[in-house]
Amino acid sequence: MATEAHSTAHSTGQDGFRQERFQPPPGATELLLIRHGESEPARKDRPFPLVEGQGDPALAPEGQLSAQRVAQRLRDEPLDQLYVTTLRRTAQTAAPLAAHSGLVPKVEADLREVHLGEWEGGLFRQMVAEKHPLVLQMRAECRWDVIPGAESTESLANRVRGAIERLVHRHPGERLAVFTHGGVIDQALTIAAGARPFAFLGADNCSISRLVIIDETWLVRGFNDTAHLDSPTD
Repeated sequence: MATEAHSTAHSTGQDGFRQERFQPPPGATELLLIRHGESEPARKDRPFPLVEGQGDPALAPEGQLSAQRVAQRLRDEPLDQLYVTTLRRTAQTAAPLAAHSGLVPKVEADLREVHLGEWEGGLFRQMVAEKHPLVLQMRAECRWDVIPGAESTESLANRVRGAIERLVHRHPGERLAVFTHGGVIDQALTIAAGARPFAFLGADNCSISRLVIIDETWLVRGFNDTAHLDSPTD
């Protein structure tokens, strides 16, 4: 995969050759990867409900506000389709933009968050806050499956690549808003950049990252754009 600038130049006669702004190549698919809004806090005495073994918290009030700001940010951007995952925090984040655009979100199950094994249901957050030794090992080795029962980095990479390739096949030349998860955004951009695992881990809630894909070329056009989150709502 590649991340070259793909800038172009054109002749202006006696003025020489000027640089132009990036334009997606004809037939390319543009994906706006939007991390879901902040979800409700994890509590030791009240684990998150599970969907197919994965924690499924709802959005917190702060996440609902951020979802409105995402909708404001993208309201004038031409979009052809919205996608969400099987976990409700993505659908809840997409809801304001869906209401504005009239687009009905479709589900792409393979863009759900990395499976955290025995640390599902909110326990992962507790372990991170407590700096559990396995969290430190996970970060040092850039491997999710340091966590007991967790999904391997290889498995995550394969399903994320497959899901994105399906979207590109379905939507050539279109722009998609894809509401997904931090681990998935990291994996998608890692594939595009040819980077080490976890290189893009830490996208903020309701941030926007951008990929442009044409054939076998994946271009990173933005990561963790949060300018809209500091803007007042209408």
